[in-house]
Amino acid sequence: MWTKGCVIERIDWSDKLFSLRIKAEIAPFIPGQFIKLSQVRDDKRIARAYSLVNSPDKPYAEILAVAVEEGQLSPTLQHLNIGDEIDITPTATGFMTLDEIPKGETQGKHLWFLATGTAVGPFLSMLDTDEPWQRFEKIVLVYGVREAKDLAYLDKLRAWVIQYPDKFMLCLCITREAMPGALSCRIPDGLVSGEIERKVGLTISAKDSQVMICGNPGMIGDAQIALINKGLTKNLRREPGQITVEKYW
Repeated sequence: MWTKGCVIERIDWSDKLFSLRIKAEIAPFIPGQFIKLSQVRDDKRIARAYSLVNSPDKPYAEILAVAVEEGQLSPTLQHLNIGDEIDITPTATGFMTLDEIPKGETQGKHLWFLATGTAVGPFLSMLDTDEPWQRFEKIVLVYGVREAKDLAYLDKLRAWVIQYPDKFMLCLCITREAMPGALSCRIPDGLVSGEIERKVGLTISAKDSQVMICGNPGMIGDAQIALINKGLTKNLRREPGQITVEKYW
C-alpha cells in the first residue's frame, strides 16, 4: 500500500502554508484525485490525504498543505527538506474530477470552481490540463482565504488570466484584510449577495453553469444552500445536476 517518496522541491508560501514536490512511483491519476502521505511513529502509522496539485504529466507528486499546530502529520511534513523521504500511496483516488460532470446538453457553458485554503489544489491540477479549457466557454475560480499570505500559486493563476483573458476569471475573497481587487466576503455570502457574479460578469444558472466546491464543511454547506436557492441541484450519477462537492476534512 505504501511506497517511498523523496522530496525534490519545497515552496514556503507563508510561515504555515507550503508545497512539496515528491519524486515517487505513482500510477497515472485523474486531475482532482488525492494521495496519502504517512509516517510510522512508535509502531503506529499516521496517514493523511492530500490532493495532487500537479497535472498527471508531471514526473512528481505535488501537494499543498498547511501546518496545523496540533496536527499529527502536517508539522512533520513542513520540516521535510530536499532529499528527505516520506511514505506515499502509489495510487491516487477520489471523485472530485471532471469525469463526474455531465457531458452533452446538460453540461452547460460555464465551469465554476469554489475553493477555500488548500482545497484550491485539485482545481489547480485540473486547470493545468487541456480538458476544462476545451470543454467550457468560461471558467471561474473563486478562491477564499483569511489573509493575503494564505494565497498559494497566485502567479500561476494570474498567468492563466493573461493567457485566457476571455475565458478565465479569478475572484479572490479575503475575509480578514483588504487587498486591492479582492472581495472581502466569505464565498457563500458573496453568492447570496451577488457580489461574486458581479465581480466576474457572469450569472450562475442551472442552464449554463457547473459548480465544483472544495473546502471547509461550513463553506460547502452554505454555498450549496445559496446555489440551490438559485435553482441548481446536486450532481448525482443517477440524476445529473450542477453541483459537485468534496469536503476537505
